[in-house]
Amino acid sequence: MAYTIVRGGLVLDIRAGTANPADILIEDDTIRELGPPGMAAPAEARAISAARRLIHPGLINAHTHSHGNLAKGMGDRWTLELLLTAAPWLGGNRGAEDMHLSAQLGAVEMVLKGCTACYDLFFEWPVPSPEGIARVASAYAEVGMRAVIAPMVADRTFYEAIPGLADALPPALRERVAGLRLAPGETTLAAIRGALRDWSFDRDCIRPAVAPTIPQHCSDAFITGCAELAREFDVGLHSHVAESKVQAVTGMRVYGQTQTAHLDRLGVLGPHFTVAHGVWLDHDDMARLGDHGASVAHNPGSNMRLGSGLADTRAMLDRRVNLGIGTDGASCSDNQNMYEAMRLASFVSKVQGPEWQRWLTTREAALATTEGSAAILGLGNRIGRIAPGYKADLVMLDLDHPNWLPLNDPVNQLVHCEDGTAVDSVMIGGRMVVENRRVLTVDLARLRDRAMAAKERLAAANADNRRLYEALAPVVGSYCPGLARQPYHVHRYGARLD
Repeated sequence: MAYTIVRGGLVLDIRAGTANPADILIEDDTIRELGPPGMAAPAEARAISAARRLIHPGLINAHTHSHGNLAKGMGDRWTLELLLTAAPWLGGNRGAEDMHLSAQLGAVEMVLKGCTACYDLFFEWPVPSPEGIARVASAYAEVGMRAVIAPMVADRTFYEAIPGLADALPPALRERVAGLRLAPGETTLAAIRGALRDWSFDRDCIRPAVAPTIPQHCSDAFITGCAELAREFDVGLHSHVAESKVQAVTGMRVYGQTQTAHLDRLGVLGPHFTVAHGVWLDHDDMARLGDHGASVAHNPGSNMRLGSGLADTRAMLDRRVNLGIGTDGASCSDNQNMYEAMRLASFVSKVQGPEWQRWLTTREAALATTEGSAAILGLGNRIGRIAPGYKADLVMLDLDHPNWLPLNDPVNQLVHCEDGTAVDSVMIGGRMVVENRRVLTVDLARLRDRAMAAKERLAAANADNRRLYEALAPVVGSYCPGLARQPYHVHRYGARLD
């Protein structure tokens, strides 16, 4: 056994709203005991000083896309549908090493900003490969971060999924997008089965899941095939549902009911199922999710960045939906800062009406970012809390940083004041991954050089894909907002449409 004793810190208890002096005894990768300062420890225990540090459980990113980390800052006024149109430009011509690099960039950013685990829906075209999955998983393992790896898959393209969109394109563009077809559904399901069957990583640290991307992008047979694989291998199932009004409106057109009702009819919902975004869920949708023990990964930054709307998290909690918080991908939220995502979750709840009693409390926002997200990752009894039996995933904040001067209310300040700049050290599974604001596990200079080289190479390789996007954007940017102007029975925008 290897023992570590963390001494002298203030240990945050989010539920109690307190931060009291305590020592933390760690055996291997697990917290064994919390005790008063100076508590006894084995003689051979490694001692870590946490004097003038606030220790909180590692933040957990319930929804991201590692392929977006090489595409941060590449767009401005993008709706979700324009972002999907740009996908071949943003993510085209990627090899397995590019996927590794992009995932590692995100992992480094997350650990430097107090995030110790994430749910990564990465994309590989036209079908996920064993090499691609392994390289993404290796990127997280090398940094020392926990991750759920879920290849994002579909059997229909964006242009096939939006009714009437392909017909709105000029013939030459229609022919071009026809060449973007994905692999047949049977091929993709077989690839996922192989990955689940042959998983070689420690599931306490890196585990697999299944992510049919958006319901309309998947045939019913493909969705149910994904759900059957998730049940067979006891892994999570994660899909973008009711993210934008375009999705909500076209879902009604395609299914004759909401996306969530359709998924319920297919038998997809359950405790293993996570809705990404859920902006346009109605109360019946939320009740269905709550009744099935399902979750929503709330991505407030991305929802605003793409103009998708403001999710009603209070209504979700009222209907017993498990709530987690995510950043979404860096191509549509531009950073992987979970402190920012948590703060925005608090703020978004406060601009939807004057009934302050319905706003999220900072305690609820912090719990969603830790315990709620942990449940989404399938690790709800292992991470997300500082308690005996939980993994030693700890973040130490510098209490001499201006963010914490003076220390008034630790939970309020965690949510509303912290932005990642006070992160001093990060421990994951008893191992120091960040110390004195430096990542210990990877060579940042080499990572920088690889990123700069990849940027130049991919920009040249995707020049034609960029021109294709520029030709498609006027059509998509006109057609899809037209769908979003159609009546819908819930309203989630910050302003009424004229």
